[in-house]
Amino acid sequence: MAAIVIADASPLIALARVNALGWLEALFGQVLVTEEVMAEVLSGGYPAREEPIQAAIASGWLRAVAVDSSEPALPDLDEGEAASIRLALISGPQTLLLIDERAGRAVAKAFGIRLAGTAAVIGMARQRRLIDSARAVFAELHANDFRIAPAVIQAVLERCGE
Repeated sequence: MAAIVIADASPLIALARVNALGWLEALFGQVLVTEEVMAEVLSGGYPAREEPIQAAIASGWLRAVAVDSSEPALPDLDEGEAASIRLALISGPQTLLLIDERAGRAVAKAFGIRLAGTAAVIGMARQRRLIDSARAVFAELHANDFRIAPAVIQAVLERCGE
């Protein structure tokens, strides 16, 4: 297991949409988010999605941290992704970064950061028996306008034996 887990905005938003944010606590214990990501996910425009994120912060397992560096420069990424990658870089090799966006994943991978996305979290939840069906969660995400590539879904379902 990773010593430090950092979440970018997309996995938090996706899991909050399907009432599954608590899986992160069950899987990882504590999860860090940068202040930039926190600003993205708690914009005030989506109360139903934001409430479980605020509850996770209040319970202490989801914790916002400041990143005191603007290096390396990552001009092709949004502020949240860039800050998450910077935090992962200073957190050490046992860090796991939860990130979905293709550009952010490519940059993080180039830096040697360990990655997982929302689909992988769903697969982990299924393997740990936190859920009965990964397929049902993928369907619910799809119904909530959150898209994951069919090949990624198929790979997770095969790993889970579904």
